[in-house]
Amino acid sequence: MVTTNGSLPSYFPKWMDRAGERYLNPCMRRVAPSLPGYAVIEHVGRKSGKRYETPVSVFRNGRLFAVVLLHGETNWARNVIAAGQAQLRYRGGTVTLRNPRVLQPHQATTDVPRIAQLANRAAGIIAFDTT
Repeated sequence: MVTTNGSLPSYFPKWMDRAGERYLNPCMRRVAPSLPGYAVIEHVGRKSGKRYETPVSVFRNGRLFAVVLLHGETNWARNVIAAGQAQLRYRGGTVTLRNPRVLQPHQATTDVPRIAQLANRAAGIIAFDTT
């Protein structure tokens, strides 16, 4: 486990994060919305105002979506929190995500999807409500 400057642990070294951003993410952006358990989160940079698309592994329980933050406090998570919302391309459609909140390890409640609750024993999660 690698610690970050933030309060959430990261389970991957920085070089692996950079390699994933450069090589894996471009491929995943195309296919993630159609794969089970994956989606693309569309967000705006909090400083640049630039539009970004980040592939994520997403878990759903009714109107609540959760993403496990195994990479710690990432820029996409900071951007979404700053904006207060994001768009999620998921299963061939688009869902508006609102009320983003980061849950520290061991803070997940029963409304969070069960698999995200289990992952929350070791990592933080970001949870969203849908409209």
